[in-house]
Amino acid sequence: MTQILLPFMILPIFSVMKTIPPSYMKAAQNLGATPTLAFIRVYMPQTIPGVGAGCILVFIVAIGYYITPELVGGKDGRLIGNMVAYHMQRSLNWGLAAAMGTVLLVVILILYWVYDKIVGIDNMKMG
Repeated sequence: MTQILLPFMILPIFSVMKTIPPSYMKAAQNLGATPTLAFIRVYMPQTIPGVGAGCILVFIVAIGYYITPELVGGKDGRLIGNMVAYHMQRSLNWGLAAAMGTVLLVVILILYWVYDKIVGIDNMKMG
């Protein structure tokens, strides 16, 4: 999963980092900041939208993973996708599968709301 999802995190961050002018770092250093302090206080806050976009992309793709862990790790995978698929296909307990899916949807919506409060959907841009 890491090898597949790594580009989904790196590319939005790279896209945002590419748009930050290098003159901001030079200006911070000219005003007396050390390179480390300039990076932490000037450069990093401007990359937050890219980190947020990468987190959302990776999280949404990782939630749907149930084929890869089942193929690689065997049928005893404990991911939520595996459990919902098991209850839908094998145990035929559709009520439990629907409840698990609803809980998963509510958790995703809460995390999305928290992301909106921290980063802001309006700030999510890629390049």
